[in-house]
Amino acid sequence: MVDADRAAEMRDVLIAELRTQGKITSDAVEAAIRQVPRERFMPEGTDLAEVYGYDNSVVTKRDEHGRAMSSVSAAYIQAVMLEQAQLRPGMSVLEVGSGGLNAAYIAEIVGPQGRVVSIDIDPEVIDRAATALDASGYGSRVRVLTVDAEHGVPDEDAFDAIIVTVGAWDIAPAWLRQLRPDGVIVVPLIMNNVTRVIGFRRDGDRLVSTATEIAGFVPMQGDGGHADRVFELPDANGHKVRLAFDSGAPDDMHQLDGALATERAEVWSGVTIPNGVSFVDLHLWFAWYLDGFCRFTAEPGTVLAGEKQWFPFGVVSGGGFAYLVVRPALEGTGAEFGARGYGDGGELAATAMVEQIQAWDRYGRRTEPTFAYWPSGGQTQAPTGTDAMAKTHGVVTISWPKDSGSPQR
Repeated sequence: MVDADRAAEMRDVLIAELRTQGKITSDAVEAAIRQVPRERFMPEGTDLAEVYGYDNSVVTKRDEHGRAMSSVSAAYIQAVMLEQAQLRPGMSVLEVGSGGLNAAYIAEIVGPQGRVVSIDIDPEVIDRAATALDASGYGSRVRVLTVDAEHGVPDEDAFDAIIVTVGAWDIAPAWLRQLRPDGVIVVPLIMNNVTRVIGFRRDGDRLVSTATEIAGFVPMQGDGGHADRVFELPDANGHKVRLAFDSGAPDDMHQLDGALATERAEVWSGVTIPNGVSFVDLHLWFAWYLDGFCRFTAEPGTVLAGEKQWFPFGVVSGGGFAYLVVRPALEGTGAEFGARGYGDGGELAATAMVEQIQAWDRYGRRTEPTFAYWPSGGQTQAPTGTDAMAKTHGVVTISWPKDSGSPQR
């Protein structure tokens, strides 16, 4: 039995932290999060400390391999996405990726005169969301549907806002068809295996970003899903490092056969960062400008698993594989970025990564980029010479402030 008084106290503490951290900026979002009992949308027995954690996501369904298929997002990112959507009373809102809790928050903000539709491709997820919404008093205020979001929502008019709560590799044309001319879409957009939650406002044929946030999401299923190309590099003992390419995978990975058995090369950048300072936009920079960029995992027992102070961001160039590392710097108060490489071209691959670390330090480190999305077939297209990334249904562009002098893709 949930202690309602303790839950209310923890809700107050969470809201105070979300306010302090700038994730809640409006009274409407605060009121919604204060009103909805978060614990009622969690799996039975979930500890209240986990329910009301600032950065805790709670998995609600896994596949046969243990991978998360559905989850309740962390409180901070739910608050941010609600703010990014710029919701007001009376609005009509589509939620792509259901769970119940976020739909209840939306229903609170748009009020009785608003309209909320929450869809998911998984009937089990929809049934669970519907049950939780009914039990919490929101069943009559939220329409839940089992739908493949890639194809839109049948029998529904246009929406003022669309909030996507799964990782999306692209923006489905159906979403744009059902978004009002001045509408907002909030989407965790996957760009070469790095995700940013972007609030876009429609501007004619294109979408222009108004705000961004960092978070990870369960990837979209169905026709809008996107599978990585995965390659395995075995070491001398048969343990594997798995490289995942969102796009731009090398044509011939056999050139890396035996790479992990070669002598390791190291290249250091001279770029340092104080302890405790985030460098997540370096990952975004790699995703946009580092040819051959990949994410990777290392099995226990591999050479990499036994090393220290590395990050799962890599690059394949020629016959070499390299990845991001750091070493102590700034008299122990910070770290220096570098790259370790393996294979015949390991040093060249490490050098390519270090060159982009240095470019990020010069052009992108102290600035925040903006994004735009240009759907295929629109009357206007992405300007030539912009930093652009092709998607199935359009093109994403990234713009760093003009004085940053960012390189062109």
